[in-house]
Amino acid sequence: MYTVTKEIHFCYGHRLLNHQGKCRHLHGHNAKAVIRLESQQLDSLGMVCDFADIGNYVKGWIDQTLDHNMLLHADDPVLPLLQEAGESVYVMKHNPTAENIARLIYEHVETGGFPVVEVAIFETDSALASYRRN
Repeated sequence: MYTVTKEIHFCYGHRLLNHQGKCRHLHGHNAKAVIRLESQQLDSLGMVCDFADIGNYVKGWIDQTLDHNMLLHADDPVLPLLQEAGESVYVMKHNPTAENIARLIYEHVETGGFPVVEVAIFETDSALASYRRN
């Protein structure tokens, strides 16, 4: 089995609905997404995937969708206020936890046809959440 990993750095803001700790308040993170691809065979160039291809695909989408953006649950009561103020907000169906952000990126990479097996999000240097299919 061959594996390649690509890291993408980005910044985002969020808050977690119904959280009892300080994450219930609006705050931000300097995050790192770690995308892991696997394949039994290499392509004609001897690669699982060109690092530039996966990097450009994911970074372009993250830059447009998540980077320097406020990620909020669709039911967040502050959402209409931020939208009315013209703030950039990405609305999620689920609480914007690191786990759900990892799944969001995973699904985007999968849609692009890349052999993704796992996406991990470092929300901080010491806090990591990941998503992979069984």
